[in-house]
Amino acid sequence: MTSRTFTRLPNLINVLLLLSLVFSGNILRSVTSLGINYGQVGNNLPSPDKVINLLRSLRITKTRIYDTNPQILSAFANSNIEIIVTIENQVLTLLQDPQQALQWVDSHIKPYIPATRITGIMVGNELFTDEDSSLIGYMVPAMINIHKALVQLGLDRYVQVSSPSSLAVLAESYPPSAGSFKPEVSSVMQQLLQFLEATRSPFWINAYPYFAYKDNPDKIPIDYVLFNRNIGMTDPNTRLHYDNMMYAQVDAVAFAAAKLGYRNIEVRVAETGWPSKGDAGEVGASPANAATYNRNLMMRQFAGEGTPARRNSRLDVYIFALFNEDMKPGPTSEKNYGIFRPDGSLAYNLGFSTMSTTTANSESVTYSSSATKAVNRATATLECWTIFILAMIQVVISRLF
Repeated sequence: MTSRTFTRLPNLINVLLLLSLVFSGNILRSVTSLGINYGQVGNNLPSPDKVINLLRSLRITKTRIYDTNPQILSAFANSNIEIIVTIENQVLTLLQDPQQALQWVDSHIKPYIPATRITGIMVGNELFTDEDSSLIGYMVPAMINIHKALVQLGLDRYVQVSSPSSLAVLAESYPPSAGSFKPEVSSVMQQLLQFLEATRSPFWINAYPYFAYKDNPDKIPIDYVLFNRNIGMTDPNTRLHYDNMMYAQVDAVAFAAAKLGYRNIEVRVAETGWPSKGDAGEVGASPANAATYNRNLMMRQFAGEGTPARRNSRLDVYIFALFNEDMKPGPTSEKNYGIFRPDGSLAYNLGFSTMSTTTANSESVTYSSSATKAVNRATATLECWTIFILAMIQVVISRLF
């Protein structure tokens, strides 16, 4: 055994120990930067109390909903699950009036705090797209009024206010250092960033490498968008290396904000995911790719990674979505972003034992069973054997050297 090989052994042992923790679910318990979007556009979804059990089985303590559904907010009371709520786009014009904003917070937020851990209000969702820009002018005034209402009601210490943007707000995103906002939204982005800096709130984006790959499958390597091992790309201006597209998208937004004078705004991912099914022209939509994307993303969350431009800051990510939603409009892919089917079964195998504990029967949705206990015993046994083998390896190494 050469000295070079010997120096690599401690790293190998650390990797194997990391894997043993993943198999046992211990790392999953410690991840606080990972959340999941809980959409409700379906006619066959489980009740909120069963959703809470499902989130606990995943050991996920953060979720986001796309409204302020009182049934959900009431059910989540004392669950210790953080929840971000959303003000629907069509309400924004009403919230230009500060009194209406105060009334909205008083009726939609105040009754549930602090029992329900509402940590954020998203003011609208993707208010600027390539097809529609009619609402973006209402965004910042509504955010200001909502924040003032929170302050007036003594709730601002609990709740941050922001608004998620699609990548359509960017004029350039490649390479990441060239990131810049489109001229038609630059003024609004300046106002938004000023508000976020003043209230110490994050800039949220919806980042979907799937869309880029679907539109250019011959030019974009599939491994680059799936977080698989690949040669990646190096930004010629910063010399930062990127091995996946999502991190490049996040940093492009950070560079765009910096160009407007806001270098310290935290960028978080409000939505990202991969569909497990699509129409004939939706290249790449498959269970295998969806499983690979979300599994690799979760592994990076376990490791507490930041992006190349902000390696020391863990990136907060909310996966889209918890369930397949059969009533969503649009192509087949829109209905199939869920990690779970509405009956609580996995839409595809993520490869984690802690995500295989869900069962359902034809009459009701349950989230524990004798099979779950068997899985838990098996993973505990696997963990014990892994630690035993690693200990034996260390003993052998100590005797050899």
